Amino acid sequence: MDWKILADALFPGGHDIVEHEQFLNGSARVEGQDVSVIGTTGHAPIGVEIALAQAKAVLATVRSHPGRPIVLLVDTQGQRLRHRDEMLGINSYMAHLGKCIDLARHMGHRIVGLVYDQALSGGFITSGLMADACYALPDATIRVMGLPAMARITKVPEEKLVELARSNPVFAPGPENYLRMGGLQAIWEGDLAAHLAHAIDNAPREDQRSALGLLRGGRKAAQPVIEAIIGGSNARAA
Repeated sequence: MDWKILADALFPGGHDIVEHEQFLNGSARVEGQDVSVIGTTGHAPIGVEIALAQAKAVLATVRSHPGRPIVLLVDTQGQRLRHRDEMLGINSYMAHLGKCIDLARHMGHRIVGLVYDQALSGGFITSGLMADACYALPDATIRVMGLPAMARITKVPEEKLVELARSNPVFAPGPENYLRMGGLQAIWEGDLAAHLAHAIDNAPREDQRSALGLLRGGRKAAQPVIEAIIGGSNARAA
């Protein structure tokens, strides 16, 4: 989806979002309150420049607009695969972005992510998946890695991965599978402005993804392991 069409649907109260080299930034109105909008478009590869631009925008909101909700619009092909970015330490820049988003959360900012087109690998992990809750449009593409590439890396035949993808959402792309695993809170259809307003008002204060994955049957081990670790820690402390 074109980001301008999306912005008009999400923010009927108005916005001043601008695009600069696939980086989106600006403010908007959601049911009478101002929100900061930060994101990417055009299947942006996340290199050093965009990672720093997003981090800077998050910190600017924390500094100048305490408590203002932040909306992350996600359309990325993942980290930029260039020797220059690897040598500059793109992993550290992306980690910095994730830490800035987490700082904003701890400073009282509600953070909502929306995958409106494409979300791949590290570009998704350090943006939408760092939000209090992440959502997606029905036609969004979400995956860690394409099955052909996964087959080349893991040496598992692609036919076997296709078979596994039918029963295990970890291997399968698409928003429905990430919904089953708890990575997405919901898939939005219909009135996007109403969905966004509700998401901001009801942004969870604790990470619910493992619990949702267990409840929905797409990620069965994570929550029991977390509970066992917490239970063991509490027993030792007592």
